[in-house]
Amino acid sequence: MIDAPIPLLSVETPQSLAVHAGTSLGQSRWVAIDQSMINGFAALSGDNHWIHVDIDRAAQEMPGGKTIAHGLLLLSLIPGLLQEIYRIERRGMGLNYGYDRVRFISQVPVGSRVRLDLALIAAETHQLGTRILTDATLELEGSDKPALIARNIVLVKDPEK
Repeated sequence: MIDAPIPLLSVETPQSLAVHAGTSLGQSRWVAIDQSMINGFAALSGDNHWIHVDIDRAAQEMPGGKTIAHGLLLLSLIPGLLQEIYRIERRGMGLNYGYDRVRFISQVPVGSRVRLDLALIAAETHQLGTRILTDATLELEGSDKPALIARNIVLVKDPEK
């Protein structure tokens, strides 16, 4: 099945996002989590725990008989998926300032699909630009519970005048 294109919210400046505070900004496309993605993350991060990379052992010992994605792999998907949800036309550089209240709610078995649902909490003036706070929910297809939730903080420099 091919997903329909995602409507992209476009705003002029970082501060222009403020009018959307308290609302959902939208959802990204669904992303399939495959074993090559999990193995690549394991190689990159050094986290090669068998629940992620040992397909045979997972078949015997894991609920559902499959390997599962690393929680930090899922968290690392947020910046790329966020770009599918909103765009700031005139802006300076952006810095991922961090995440608060990160919770890994559900295991994500290999072969699952996830997508980002993003709600804007605030776009506040900061001495370096605009501080954007969003609640990021990584939904797990077919599950009532998300894969993860996190408060994302991004600092975007305002465009030069």
